[in-house]
Amino acid sequence: MSTNDAIHLGDTSTSNDANLHQLLQQQFGFDQFRPGQQAAIETILSGHSALAIFPTGSGKSLCYQFCAQQLPNLTLVISPLLALMKDQLAFLASKGIAAASIDSSLTYEQTQQVMRDVRDNRTRILMVSVERFKNERFRQFLHSVAISLLVVDEAHCISEWGHNFRPDYLKIPQFCEAFSIPQTLLLTATATEQVKHDMASRFGLAPQHIIQTGFYRPNLDLSVVAVSQQDKNNHLAHYVKHFTAGGSTGAGIVYVTLQQTAEEVAQYLMSEGVNARAYHAGMEQDARQDIQQQFMGNRVQVIVATIAFGMGIDKSDIRFVMHYDLPKSIENYSQEIGRAGRDGNVSYCITLANLDGLNTVENFVYGDTPEPESIANLLDIIASETDQGRWEVQELSLSTACNIRTLPLKTLFVQLELMDVIKPSFAYFADFKYRFVEDKQVILNRFNAERQAFLNQVFEHTQFKKIWGQLDFDSLYQQYGSERQRVVAALEYLAEHNLIILETKKITQVYSVKQHTLSSDTQRQQLTQQLAHYFSGNEHKEIVRIGKLVDFFELDTCLSAALAQYFDDQAAPKSCGHCSVCRGEIAVLSKQTLAPLPDTASVAQLLAPLHQVAQAKSLPTVTIATQAKFLAGMVMPRFSRMKVKQLAGFGHFSAYRYQDILDAVKKVNS
Repeated sequence: MSTNDAIHLGDTSTSNDANLHQLLQQQFGFDQFRPGQQAAIETILSGHSALAIFPTGSGKSLCYQFCAQQLPNLTLVISPLLALMKDQLAFLASKGIAAASIDSSLTYEQTQQVMRDVRDNRTRILMVSVERFKNERFRQFLHSVAISLLVVDEAHCISEWGHNFRPDYLKIPQFCEAFSIPQTLLLTATATEQVKHDMASRFGLAPQHIIQTGFYRPNLDLSVVAVSQQDKNNHLAHYVKHFTAGGSTGAGIVYVTLQQTAEEVAQYLMSEGVNARAYHAGMEQDARQDIQQQFMGNRVQVIVATIAFGMGIDKSDIRFVMHYDLPKSIENYSQEIGRAGRDGNVSYCITLANLDGLNTVENFVYGDTPEPESIANLLDIIASETDQGRWEVQELSLSTACNIRTLPLKTLFVQLELMDVIKPSFAYFADFKYRFVEDKQVILNRFNAERQAFLNQVFEHTQFKKIWGQLDFDSLYQQYGSERQRVVAALEYLAEHNLIILETKKITQVYSVKQHTLSSDTQRQQLTQQLAHYFSGNEHKEIVRIGKLVDFFELDTCLSAALAQYFDDQAAPKSCGHCSVCRGEIAVLSKQTLAPLPDTASVAQLLAPLHQVAQAKSLPTVTIATQAKFLAGMVMPRFSRMKVKQLAGFGHFSAYRYQDILDAVKKVNS
């Protein structure tokens, strides 16, 4: 499916056109739609689902915000980041549109109020993360609400061919069915043709309901500057000072790969007289929000950030985006430069490029590839812990037990579902605690005799310690046969009417398991091989993606044209005239020459403390791949328990490529 198959952006009826423009003016104060917006809105309002692929900063959000005002019931939005939700909620509030989110920042009372407002149809738009659907209390709530439209922001996350695949997104088509949601609107800025096909097929979208505008942005000046690692700071200071000189109010973002680099580079720029601050996920949330607000209010001019910064940042006057380190992929690069020049004025996107940091980008990929031994361990755990076809698990402790990072662990669960080995039944909170706001007898007197008896059973099976009580679902079920779902609904009702205060924690996932698929060693070995092969293929795919990134930065043809073509935009000019290649500056990227890795005895000496810690803590034998990840400085779940960062060998070879480290470790173990 190419751009030519997508809907033609001019095909609208004149009467409907006038009506839509009138509503746009009344509700949002805008005189006209941006390219693609009207086509997406008309597709939704005519009763169809749609996929809208617009460049970063081109107004994707307005498509659902507008539709939500015309549709009869709730518009439910799945958004990947809390900061993104908060920015959009602030915009909607400024337009007088009733919208809310349910997220981790809300108090219990605030969450209850949001749910009441949605039930009473006072809130038209509700924003949540995809993880919220694991919450049984939230799912219970959704069953009580009529939903007109499900919106999936950053929808490319559903595609395994995308650059930011998130396994939980694969469940979204099931949510539509489970909650009887008639229409879906998928939104993304970065979809290759393959990703576009994948998204459309998963949601059953027809070609004519895909709206894709041109990817090319004529106001972005792209440059790749080949620099050695030693000269990088000098080049950075030169460009940043140039862009911020003479009292210019234009803001800028400098992207780096690692949190430590963000701190160091921000400190360097400040020492050079630049009004700069660091921003990364390792900082306290309050500090991050404060820095973001200062940036939005022009009190900080330059942010030095990891990719934690930028999603949903709608600042129109970002005049430059610089990549101090190589981005993770072409998709990441396009998203990050897309934050510049949203006001349509010329903005500069400069990459200070060499190949020295390539191993860091690759190591993120290798760190997310589970080892066959870890996969085998996972299958053994499922087989041994399954009781009468039911397996319960808390992901965090399982991640440490198997030494598999959380994201690939979720991917493993999805693959086992596709192989028909496990099937998610539901998720529940292991702990339900509540305390009475009203006297127990006063609560009971509000209900008829049958419901009084039921609530009495719930109260009897609650162990109270002073004020708070913990409910024992198992004993309640064994004695009275009370179904969990009914009990949870009753507690939610009491909490909503301010008769009790309810607290829940420890999410437990429950799966039904086809035990015969895991019953023999041979079966588990075959499954291990299949899953290891799947992850090996993914690893290869991601390394190829990084190779394409390097090829892009060393192009001898127009950068803007190549970027547009990568995202299936065939209408972009073949030569933009405003990129470094069009100016005759072709980058040849250098790589620092590293000394050969030391001899086998020296490598063994660095690994010795790791083996000693594992032995002292009675942990399994450390695999060859884990040894290599230790020397490369990759963070693995089991490492936190072993406190490996205190050991001298951790990250000792972080400047080297993982495959070279792995080869050296294999020699030690041969």
